[in-house]
Parts: sequence; structure tokens; C-alpha cells
Amino acid sequence: MKNRIFLLYGGKSAEHEVSLSTARAVTHALDFGRYDVTPVFITPEGEWRPGPLLEGPAENVTDLMIGENGTNAPARLTDGIAALAAQTPDAPPVVIPLLHGPNGEDGTVQGLLEVLDLPYVGNGVLASAAGMDKVVMKQLFAQAGLNQVPYVHFIRSEWNKNRDGILGESESRLGWPVFVKPANLGSSVGISKASDRESLIGAIEEALRYDRKVIIEQGVDAREIEMALLGNDEPKCSVVGEISSASDFYDYESKYMDGNTVLTIPADVPEKAANEMERAAKAAFKVLDCSGLVRADFFLTKEGDVLINEVNTMPGFTPTSMFPLLWQNSGMTYPELLEELIRLALERYQEKQSLNMNKD
Repeated sequence: MKNRIFLLYGGKSAEHEVSLSTARAVTHALDFGRYDVTPVFITPEGEWRPGPLLEGPAENVTDLMIGENGTNAPARLTDGIAALAAQTPDAPPVVIPLLHGPNGEDGTVQGLLEVLDLPYVGNGVLASAAGMDKVVMKQLFAQAGLNQVPYVHFIRSEWNKNRDGILGESESRLGWPVFVKPANLGSSVGISKASDRESLIGAIEEALRYDRKVIIEQGVDAREIEMALLGNDEPKCSVVGEISSASDFYDYESKYMDGNTVLTIPADVPEKAANEMERAAKAAFKVLDCSGLVRADFFLTKEGDVLINEVNTMPGFTPTSMFPLLWQNSGMTYPELLEELIRLALERYQEKQSLNMNKD
């Protein structure tokens, strides 16, 4: 009997299209001789649409858009959840959430899967939620003693009441330039660089289009270095890679559209700095209680200082994304990486099943 896999992709998020590309790539890496693969498309409006078993890899992302382009959609929204919940005790299906951003990477879907008692790939509720909120994440990093750039944060109502105060705090504490980001989003959506008060106001208004919470970070003249982690309680680290973008910074267009970004793997990083990155990456992984996979992003200054920028609990996962490429250069192919993530999901699920949920 084949093991069952459910792919969750799409989603009610600004990163909907990125998720579709990831799902297509994963279908090309799964062994259809070993798995029955059920696609579950989540529309931009949040509707769950499970499809029939896939017979093979999806040739185009449109093939995965269930209910669009003439494909069959389920009769009821609840069919999607019912399909996920239908499991057998001896071989529960493994869910692979390929959702980026809010309503998928932020702990919401992970909570649903916990309630349904289903094993799933990747981070749990706490790590996903804390890793999505850049402010909470940085506060936990501070508790772990990790070096990071100074920042200012606020919510929409504070901006409406005290605009001048926030602008003044940013100018006095951070100087120029700064980077303005929605606190709860990925793929560099809604991020802007500001070099004066006028551009800062515009950047904040842009970020508030995507989230009620905004973070302003001090700009730093540094190399952007990334490292991938894989595991549960004792994660392993990949080689390091470097991002070099022709743009002013590594924004959405640089990541997915302009083709001018260069990924150097392995990166030419001093051994001392690489060791510090590995130490900090593992500390970040543990303070967030991560599991499965994480990509840790760092700044390496000209003076050799290592600053952790953030971790991504559902990093880009196409074969040309940094996370799989880091592992490819560490000796693990894309299909092998996917198999290991499924194994780690089952390992974590089995540990939870061993817990005593009763008072006695």
C-alpha cells in the first residue's frame, strides 16, 4: 500500500503565486511509485479545493489550480478538511504545507493540522507564529543573546496617533538609511528602503497595506549570507551561501522576476564567521522551538561582525531556491531533501503520540 501525501498550496496571501511554483516543483520530486498524492488548492479567497489523486508531476502551475481553468472543484468547502481528516491509524497521511506568508506559514494551518491529529512537514504552531512575526522573533533572539541590528516597531493605531513621535524615534535611534517591513509577511513583499523622512512615510504607508504591525530596521553595509537547517531536536547546518543583488536590496522582484540576483554557494566566508553563523542559527532554531526546516539569514559586516537578520520557517522550496541549493551543495539532492522532511515529520508526530494526554 502506498503512503498518502497531501499537498497544501496557494493560500490567502500575497505569496500565493510563490506557493504554486513551490507545489509544482515538489510534484516533480515526489516518488509517485511510493506515494498517493492528493493536491489541496487554497484559493486567494481562502477556499479549500482538494483535487483527485495526481497521476504524475504537474507540468504547469495551472494544472494545480483546482476549480480554475475547467478543472473540477469540490461541492463543499468542508470536503477539503474531511479529506485531510480521513486517516488510518497504522499509516496516517503526511501533509506537506507549501504555504508562504500569513494564513499558512504563521501557525494557523499548523494549528488546524494539530487539531486534526495529522503529521505534517515543517515547523509547529509556536515556531511558525513566532517566526512569521519579525518583532516577536527579534525579541526572542534578544533573549537568546543573539546580535542583530537595532529596530523600531509599532502598530497601525500608534502610527495614526503618534506619527511624529515614531518618525523622530526612528531618526534618532536608527539614522539613515532604514528598511521598513510589514512585521508578518515574507518574500520581501511590502519592504522599502528609506533615506529621508519623506520616503520613510511612504515606506510605512506601503508596509501598512499588508500588516497592522510595522518594523523599521537600521540599514547596515554588509554581505547577505544564508544557512539552511534541517532536523528536529538536533538540527544540522548546511554550507553558507551569499546573495548578491543588482537591486538596491533583495526585494520581491530580485527574488522572483528580474533574474539579476546571483547566489554564490558555498560563499567565501571566513571560518570564524561561518562557525558563529552556525552557532547563532542553532540558537535561533532552539529558542523558537523549530522543527523540520529553517533558513537562517545573516549580515556579515566588513569588520567581520555576524548579525542575525531573521529565520524563515517555510523558505522558498523550488529547486532554484536558496534552501534546496544549500543542501544540494552539502550533498543532499532535492528529492532526498523532501524524503528527509517527510521522515522528520513522522518522527515528530510519533513523539507526540507517545505523550500521555490523560490526567492519570
